[in-house]
Amino acid sequence: MSGPDPDHENDRPTSLGIYDRPGRPAVTAIEIVAVALSVVWLIFSLVFLVFPGQGQGGGLVVTLLGVFMPVAMIWVAATAMRASRIMREESARLQTAIDAIRQAYVVQQQRAASTYEPAVTKKLDEIAQATKKTEDTLATFSSKRAEPARSNTRTAAQADQTSLALGTSAEDIAPRLPTDIFIRALNFPATQDDAEGFDALRAALKDRKAAQLIQASQDVLTLLSQEGIYMDDLRPDMARPEIWRQFAQGARGRSIAALGGIRDRSSLALTAARMKQDPIFRDAAHHFLRRFDTMIVDFEPEASDADLTALGDTRTARAFMLVGRVAGTFD
Repeated sequence: MSGPDPDHENDRPTSLGIYDRPGRPAVTAIEIVAVALSVVWLIFSLVFLVFPGQGQGGGLVVTLLGVFMPVAMIWVAATAMRASRIMREESARLQTAIDAIRQAYVVQQQRAASTYEPAVTKKLDEIAQATKKTEDTLATFSSKRAEPARSNTRTAAQADQTSLALGTSAEDIAPRLPTDIFIRALNFPATQDDAEGFDALRAALKDRKAAQLIQASQDVLTLLSQEGIYMDDLRPDMARPEIWRQFAQGARGRSIAALGGIRDRSSLALTAARMKQDPIFRDAAHHFLRRFDTMIVDFEPEASDADLTALGDTRTARAFMLVGRVAGTFD
């Protein structure tokens, strides 16, 4: 009857084979040598000790001790040598098991690294694509803003001459930007096909104060996108309109802390690190906060509660909440 088939998979032993106790022969060379020495000693003792002293009854005990004591010592020595050999084998087996565990751990770490690296690369590619999309959109904003500025250079010059002659600035003559258009511009176009958003943005860029805030907001949003932070991903706790009014009227600190509704720890940590390490980002952030403060002071007196709520839900307002909380505006 044939035994079990050997494990030929991958031509290697199973993983459990490393930790199995190896089989040992029942009789080893140590026992054979001990038996041989015992037999030799017994023969020697019978020939030279027992037979010559048969007539001496008093020396029987001494004779027996002389015969069997060396035999006992031989087997004690044999047992010790066998135990020593077993310990060496166990030590070698344990070292082999440790090496196998170490090798398996290294292989596992290499596999984990090879699995993790594509995921990180994919995430970086997604961030790079999103950043490029944002930069392209913002570049479109700039080009569309620059185009009417170039075409109306002569008109602007004539308006400046008129203001110098009559003592009235062009801003005083220009009609006030509608509130809904202004709020829509602060949210920026959602996509390349957002015609309404681009129309609102073009109209807002013709207003000097609105254009300054939009430019400052655009700079901060671009820098935040480099850290993978996008306003659409944030879900802030919306502040009540009266909190916005208190802020516009000069309140600071805990009384207007509800404005810092951004709770995303990752975005806050990345923004704080960028604020601390990058002077360009720090200057852009403080410039943006000053422009937003100026805007809200002018905007609040004529804004309704619905207008303030809509303003708080724009991308510009979310950037203000995030950067303001990092800068300590709401502390």
